[in-house]
Amino acid sequence: MNGPIIELLVLAGIAVFLILRLKNVLGTRDGFEGPPVQQPEQSAMPDFEVIEGGLDQDIADHVDINSPAGKALLAMKEVEPNFSFTDFLSGARQAYEMILMAFENGDLETLKPFLSSDVYESFESVIEHRKAQGLVIEASFIGVREVKVVDVTFDPASKEAEITMRFIGELTSVVKNEDGEIIEGDETTVKKQKDIWTFARIMGSDDPNWQLVATGE
Repeated sequence: MNGPIIELLVLAGIAVFLILRLKNVLGTRDGFEGPPVQQPEQSAMPDFEVIEGGLDQDIADHVDINSPAGKALLAMKEVEPNFSFTDFLSGARQAYEMILMAFENGDLETLKPFLSSDVYESFESVIEHRKAQGLVIEASFIGVREVKVVDVTFDPASKEAEITMRFIGELTSVVKNEDGEIIEGDETTVKKQKDIWTFARIMGSDDPNWQLVATGE
């Protein structure tokens, strides 16, 4: 075997070695890859609020614990240590469906225990006006697509807590006249329902129920 061939074999071996090393360092690419992740700059540790035993994950999982909402929730737990924000959010989701559908169906008896007097009177006025016109709403709830915490406030003096939530639900709804004819809506068309509701309760009280005290869009 002559000299030039030996040199080519040596160079080929070196090339294969370098390719394998490069593959081990960079990995392989297959299809689309997103932009490289920017590593965060080193900074001081965030000023997390902690409770005895560590960070209150029940709050931190849902809101910034150092935000006004987070601090209000911490203050609420000081008054009522067994309060679970996670359980509240689950209950609020269920309450949204129940209250919304009771309103659509004109069921004032179901609505009354869950509404403040002002909200109840507002709902009652709309339902009674609907009845006076001989209109009936037939609705089917599809589901809640979004639940978001908008604001949380707590008054240490009165111990009244208010939690404002944004809901996006989906439902089908039609309006029928007294002859049963559809005059608005479509039974097969799913529409989005957007609401901002505020629930209130006195923390530490014997009554565990929250009431809807304000509505908006």
